[in-house]
Amino acid sequence: MPLAPDEISRQGILTTMSTPERRHSSVPLAVIAPRGEFDLDSLPPLQAQIDTALADHTGVILDASGITFADSMFLRLLLTTHQRTDLRIAAPSETIERLLAVVGADAFLRIYPTVDQAQNT
Repeated sequence: MPLAPDEISRQGILTTMSTPERRHSSVPLAVIAPRGEFDLDSLPPLQAQIDTALADHTGVILDASGITFADSMFLRLLLTTHQRTDLRIAAPSETIERLLAVVGADAFLRIYPTVDQAQNT
């Protein structure tokens, strides 16, 4: 069973989930802002949050500014989510930028310097 947003927040995994106002489109996107390290053991709550968001939204903005570590399983989650929906990665931390660049995913994933720019594109 997916964790509720407040349960995830208590674990320090997710700090926000909201539906931003869209100025240029009528399609709402959920904003998810995970914090900390993400590997095989810590990904299930984030995956559940993405799944929950996609039940009510047509896409996800991942505020990646607070991610301090991510491994190949996190990358797999991003690629799978990208295939499923409109995934926008906002404000990627240096760690995420490096991970995406090493595998070449930065060439096709939608990456924005800020959440605001991801929302208004």
